[in-house]
Amino acid sequence: MKPVLLIVDDDPQVLQAVGIDLRHKYGDRFRVLKADSGATDLDILKRLKLRNEPPPLFLVDHDRCRIP
Repeated sequence: MKPVLLIVDDDPQVLQAVGIDLRHKYGDRFRVLKADSGATDLDILKRLKLRNEPPPLFLVDHDRCRIP
């Protein structure tokens, strides 16, 4: 299974654009996952942890995402 690149941004257009760019550039080597909030991000991380698949890279919009 490919390692995960996890993108977190609350702006749908930015999230979509970054996702497209990363899939285009790195999709052959990584699974690109997107989260539109801190809560969604944590949910994805919990599921990845249960499968023993920690993401090697986080791209986070730290100014706007609210992580509980």
